[in-house]
Amino acid sequence: MKPVVGIIACNRTVGVENAHAVMERYVSAATVYGDCHALLIPPIGGLAAARALSARLDGLMLTGSPSNVQPGLYGDAETGEGPFDPGRDAVSLALIETMTTAGKPVFGVCRGFQEINVVLGGTLRRDLGYGQNGFIAHHAPDSTSFDQQFDHVHEVALTPGGVLAAACGKDRLIVNSVHYQGVDKLGEGLNVEARAQDGLIEAFSANIGGAQLLGVQWHPEWKPEQNPDSQVFFRLLGAALRGQDIGAQHAKL
Repeated sequence: MKPVVGIIACNRTVGVENAHAVMERYVSAATVYGDCHALLIPPIGGLAAARALSARLDGLMLTGSPSNVQPGLYGDAETGEGPFDPGRDAVSLALIETMTTAGKPVFGVCRGFQEINVVLGGTLRRDLGYGQNGFIAHHAPDSTSFDQQFDHVHEVALTPGGVLAAACGKDRLIVNSVHYQGVDKLGEGLNVEARAQDGLIEAFSANIGGAQLLGVQWHPEWKPEQNPDSQVFFRLLGAALRGQDIGAQHAKL
């Protein structure tokens, strides 16, 4: 039987009602290239719900989102800029903890990458969109259309001997860049997998008590059929869901 990955949903307003939503591109990329089944996780419930869910899942994937992680969750007293999604914050952070404790894989994309960092004691910075403070612009101009936002790209250098370098068989990738926030202080136990040319951490990995973690700041779920390097992220997910070691000793995927 195929393994089952839980994919976190976000709170969205549909008409006048609240809805729990996941963009189809995440589900499609995970199930096609990870060769797995998916269950969508509603962003409601606390730690008890997270414990119950973690027992029923083979792994967890945390998606990107228009919302930002609340600054107070990583010790920042400033309010920051929304939108925020407290329900998602509560469920995602609890699930990362319970899945890691259970030794099950956790993969993150964009916001999900940031959530993993926060759970492991890391912090975020919020000044990355417009090319300031020594950083390149990590987001297209606000006037850019939705599709064109994903045409905003830059290069990342992969860590020699890292999981991504080994799986992609490359030392550099061109990745899309659609984020205003990113890693400031790296969370405990995380290994850098990729950096942008301005030094910003763009990917990390870890093996914590047997739980395999992999996160990327970019969006591999965006048109992966056109990008074999993006497919690698989800192939690694599929391998981890099956209990395979995704460490750098494995051959190119």
